[in-house]
Order: sequence, then C-alpha cells, then structure tokens
Amino acid sequence: MTSPQAASSALPPSFLILHGWQNRRPTGHWQHWLADELTARGHAVTYPQLPDPDSPDLEAWLRRLHTHLGPEPEHGRPERVVVCHSLAVLLWLHAAARGGVRADRVLLVAPPSLEVVAGHEEVAGFARLEVFGPQVRAAAGVTRLVAGDDDPYCPGGAARHFGRPLDLDTDVIPGGAHLDLDAGYGAWPSALTWCLTPGEPLTARPAG
Repeated sequence: MTSPQAASSALPPSFLILHGWQNRRPTGHWQHWLADELTARGHAVTYPQLPDPDSPDLEAWLRRLHTHLGPEPEHGRPERVVVCHSLAVLLWLHAAARGGVRADRVLLVAPPSLEVVAGHEEVAGFARLEVFGPQVRAAAGVTRLVAGDDDPYCPGGAARHFGRPLDLDTDVIPGGAHLDLDAGYGAWPSALTWCLTPGEPLTARPAG
C-alpha cells in the first residue's frame, strides 16, 4: 500500500509565482520566463496578475494569495512551491505572520526594506509587518532568500533586514541590484534549477 507521503512525492511540483509592485508581468521578466519554462516541462504553474499593481492593497493581495494557494489537502498532493519577487516577499511574510498558509518550498527574491516601503504611500501598508522566524518556518518546509548586494530598494542588504532576523538560508548576488529587468534579469537559469532541484543555491544570471 502506498503511503500518502510517497503518493505526494510521486507527483510533479506545482508552482505559484507572485510579482511585485508595478509589475504587470512583462514577457521579458525572469518570472515570466520561469513560468514558461516550468509550463513547458509539464508543471502546473499559476502566475496571476495581482489586483491594482500600481496601488496595491495588502488585504486584497492576501485574499488572492489564499485563493491561488488554496487549502492544503491531507494527502496525495504535489509539492507546492511559491516564488515571490519584491513586494510579494512582504506579502508572503504577512501571510506567514497571520498563519493559515502552507507551502513546501518558498523562494523570496529581492525584498524591499520596510523603511523603503513605508516611504511610498502606494505600498506603505505592506511596511506594517511584524514576523518571526518560527512563523516563517511554520508556513513552509523550506524558505530561501536571494538578493543583490546593491539593491537600491533594500539599503543595508536583505540578509541584514530579513535573512539573519528570520534565520533564512540566504544567497547574495554581487551586482544583482533588484534582480529585475533593469538589472538584466530576464532568463535566469539558476531560478529554474532551484525550482526543479531542492536545496540548490541561487547564483547570478549568465553574463552577456
């Protein structure tokens, strides 16, 4: 008789990809590229346009997150992987702080600092965040943080603001900036490798 755990592991992972502030899922962005690559490999991928990306409301984004993540089945489910960029990182951390969300693996890419977010009226509601390591660990079996060492939206570095306080495995990309289109992050093979190979660290995109 096959155990629920074995049945779950036999299924291919499913992916939920969440964008950040002012992001309308441009085709050149690495998240769009990642969604296409995973879909081409036969994975179930959800890459939604979150409501009002220019003036996002935290509660509306949280509702959409819960809608797409859905309840956790008791057994026989595929591994659930969530990939967040920029403001969506804070969205996930808010959800973790409140409880009631669960994924198997979560990748947090280039979070803005709370101080920077608080300085922008359109997204200031996301800055009112209090979250602790045990809450983040309860929300996902594995959580990994990756950020540039020179991200203008996170002065002082994501490791200082999030990685060390939350006890997260953290990869720092030299010269990665905000790991967005402006930084040249279209195709990003390392992100695809992480999605398909649990435990792999994140590295910079290929030069050129």
